[in-house]
Amino acid sequence: MLSHLHARTLQHCEALRQLVLRLEECGCDEQSRRAAASVLRYFDVCASQYCSDEEEDLFPALLESMAGSDAVCLRDLTSAMAQQHRTLEMMWQRLRKPLAAAAAGKPAAPERGSVDVFVALYRSHIEREQIELLPMAARLLTDDALGQVASSMRKRHSVTSLSPLRARH
Repeated sequence: MLSHLHARTLQHCEALRQLVLRLEECGCDEQSRRAAASVLRYFDVCASQYCSDEEEDLFPALLESMAGSDAVCLRDLTSAMAQQHRTLEMMWQRLRKPLAAAAAGKPAAPERGSVDVFVALYRSHIEREQIELLPMAARLLTDDALGQVASSMRKRHSVTSLSPLRARH
């Protein structure tokens, strides 16, 4: 599910970038207002839940599974990921105000450079999670632990069916 959420987040990052360009070109037309509302909903709700998925469920499960040299690596990795979540949230709050104004039909747009920095950090963050965090979770967590993480994520996202957190090889 986290890989799926990563893909959705990247799609919404690109939608945000395209929205800024459209706002610059077309102003707050109906399509821009709908796109702004959609981006707002995603980052206000889903992206926040995704951070909770990791910080409340996955990170603690990984830290519980620590053994040997994994301990230092896991603590550093989960600490860095959590700090990036705080940075992304702070950046989002700065972008949110002009997006909310645009969604309401007011002539506003986030600064393109700020959006580019936000999107670049999200991409880097997700890439590191895909390359380092998720493979580590697949290696270290038991099926029961993964099941507990998935169950909690289901409740948070109100999803009845999730893709497995790891594919069996």
